[in-house]
Amino acid sequence: MRSDSPLRLVIVGWGAIGQAVGQMLADSPIEIVGIAVRDAAVVRPGVPATAALISDPAELAALNAAVVAEAAGRESVGPWGSAALASGADLIVSSVSAFADADLLDSLQDTAVAHGTSIQIQPGALGGIDALAAARLMGIDEVEHRMVKPPTAWRDTPAEKLCDLDSLDTPTAFFSASARATAAAFPKNANVAMTTALAGIGPDETQITLVADPGSTTNRHEIRAHGAFGTLDVSIANRPLPTNPKTSAMAALNLVRSIENRRSPIVI
Repeated sequence: MRSDSPLRLVIVGWGAIGQAVGQMLADSPIEIVGIAVRDAAVVRPGVPATAALISDPAELAALNAAVVAEAAGRESVGPWGSAALASGADLIVSSVSAFADADLLDSLQDTAVAHGTSIQIQPGALGGIDALAAARLMGIDEVEHRMVKPPTAWRDTPAEKLCDLDSLDTPTAFFSASARATAAAFPKNANVAMTTALAGIGPDETQITLVADPGSTTNRHEIRAHGAFGTLDVSIANRPLPTNPKTSAMAALNLVRSIENRRSPIVI
């Protein structure tokens, strides 16, 4: 049953995504009661007046949050996710590449079951994940996910050793592997690899191809799947967040949507 009281939310991470989420929720019936950061003594821009800055997962329980939304990177998923679920809060995960570690996924599932809480993997930069997950119920034979981004979006990643990003004049596929291997090698750029995998046929069976396209001005994802259900062909071209060219704006938008759905009388 829905409550008329504000939804108490803690955001883990106050980088580009966390700040965008905070701004978009400013006039909503969501009360941001905490922001989890590495060092709570550092002044953070734009922190809501209602939010306590915390740096230790043990501090979560005192905030009585209903939902904890992670947007801080794969290293944060384990400690903050475990503390959130054990405190009675549901967990929304953005850094899905953390689940390339099957033991971590199993551990968090066990914690959620033990405490009657849940883990939601938000779609991030993707579209069509709901259809892919539904198709799995009838059977999927193959899933391929191509990620096409401008060369600048691949800087400071292993892509710099796999191709010459500065001299590309045509779209270049520089990496192709399973979703598990991709998420492990490109954790900041390829969180969506594990999202596609977990929605569909799994981390070891889902094929991921990474492409640097000098003519691209968006971060594009192309997902193709086929099986007993039929054929799925989804493409989405995302503008990056102005504050972080490696992150699609849709990643923040889908996180906001996932949070607002906890209070909305109609969920789509």
